[in-house]
Amino acid sequence: MKILSDIAALLTGMWITWKHIFRRPVTIQYPEEKRTPYPRYRARIVLTRDPDGGERCVACQLCSAACPVDCISMQPGEEADGRRYAEWFRINFARCIFCGLCAEACPTLAIQMTPDFEICKRDIMDLVYEKEDLLIDGCGKSPEYNFYRHAGIGVTQQRGEGIEEKRPVDVRSLLP
Repeated sequence: MKILSDIAALLTGMWITWKHIFRRPVTIQYPEEKRTPYPRYRARIVLTRDPDGGERCVACQLCSAACPVDCISMQPGEEADGRRYAEWFRINFARCIFCGLCAEACPTLAIQMTPDFEICKRDIMDLVYEKEDLLIDGCGKSPEYNFYRHAGIGVTQQRGEGIEEKRPVDVRSLLP
C-alpha cells in the first residue's frame, strides 16, 4: 500500500508540473514595468500633519517601544503653549522590517505607511531618514483626525475648562 501512495503522489506532482509547463511566464521586467501594489500594501513610513498644519507626532515613543528591531528613535520637546512635538525623529530603513507595528501603536496617527517600496540606496547611511525626510504636507489616510481636538483637553486651557470637563476637586475639602 505504501508503494501505491508513493506512486500516486509522484503522478500528482508530475500532473501539476505538466499543467503549468505550457503557461506563459509571469515575469515582470522590473525597472521598465512596475506592478501596482494593493491599496493596503505597507511599505515606507511617513510622518503626517493634522488638519491645522501642525505636526501630529507628540514624541510619546510608543512607536520605538513597539518596534521589534529598534530602528526608530526620537527626542521629545515641548512648545511654550504645552504642545509636545518631536525635536528630531530618526528611522533606519536598513533595519526596518516594515511590519507596521509602529503605525498601529501611534495614538495620534502621525506614523502612516505608504505603498512606496522603492527605497534602495548604495550607501547604507542614506537609508537613515530624519524628520525632514519623513514629514509630508498632507494628513495621510485620516484627514479629519486631530489629536489635540479629540484628546479632550485643550493645549492652552487649564484643567477643567475644556468641553465635557469638570473642575478638579480640591482634596483638602474632602477631609473630615
